[in-house]
Amino acid sequence: MKNYFDFKGQVAIITGCSTGLGVQMARALANQGCSIVAVARRQELIDEFTASVEKDYGVETLAIRCDITDTEAVDAMVDQVLAKFGRIDILINNAGTGAVAPAEDITDEQFQNEMNIDLFGSFRVARAVAKKYMIGAKYGRIINIASMYGLVGNKICGSAPYHAAKGGVVNMTRALAAEWGKYNITVNAICPGYFYTGLTRDTLNSDFFQQNAKTMIPEERYGEEGELDTAAIFLAAPASSYVTGVNLAVDGGYTAM
Repeated sequence: MKNYFDFKGQVAIITGCSTGLGVQMARALANQGCSIVAVARRQELIDEFTASVEKDYGVETLAIRCDITDTEAVDAMVDQVLAKFGRIDILINNAGTGAVAPAEDITDEQFQNEMNIDLFGSFRVARAVAKKYMIGAKYGRIINIASMYGLVGNKICGSAPYHAAKGGVVNMTRALAAEWGKYNITVNAICPGYFYTGLTRDTLNSDFFQQNAKTMIPEERYGEEGELDTAAIFLAAPASSYVTGVNLAVDGGYTAM
């Protein structure tokens, strides 16, 4: 019997892997036997997380503090992964930020920061991983975490820089898929809707957001913990070798309307 989602012996880098969706996707891969490299800016959180992953799943882990806006730091992070594991099979570009304000009040600094983290940051890490390992290995699975707001606009809260950056991630995904396909590297994106995390739960449970869910989301609710996991596992799987350049919305149907 074939296990289509067996990741034993594989190594995954997950950026933004200190809280929220990054942690959830990393645990999903570890559950399938994948070694986990947790990358984020807060060392104490990724140290705590990787220790728990080793205990719960018995896989090898590595915690690396890295600012993805720093090219030298990104290159050094990838070198450190290769020094320990000798391979990088999967990259999940999950690190990001979000500037919220009416478009007319957004500052140059807010817009530039959004682009530097969400768009250029994702490119920096993908570039380093591809150049230093995946192209030579003729294998790779890159998953960029975009957003449903990279596909559509919104009237709930002004966040034009976020929309612009995530829209850039969506088309960068297509561009990298087209360019690196000849190396057997697939590049796809997940476009999540609103998900419950420790930081969002109170906001999403407010009367305003609950009414918004009933009005704007076919499933009339927000995403729960674990509901992004299977999308990540599917796109990261060796068997998903003919799936590339896809932007997969996991949003309860929000972008279907």
